[in-house]
Amino acid sequence: MLFPCKVKWIATAVTLVGAMATALQYDPLNIYLLNAGAILFLWWAVLIKDKAMITVNAGLLATYILGIFIRL
Repeated sequence: MLFPCKVKWIATAVTLVGAMATALQYDPLNIYLLNAGAILFLWWAVLIKDKAMITVNAGLLATYILGIFIRL
């Protein structure tokens, strides 16, 4: 269970840095960081088989990806 715990904490750190980048208006870095955080959290949710977390993070990832395509 050590590996999923490390994934979770890395995802947390990446997501917090993404939130800080959003607050400081570092575009598009914030979108990339939030996408990376969502991917890591989605991976973690799959590892621990948590359906609610899989749903939330898949939804966030889809929203962030949509944001990237809208900005292009």
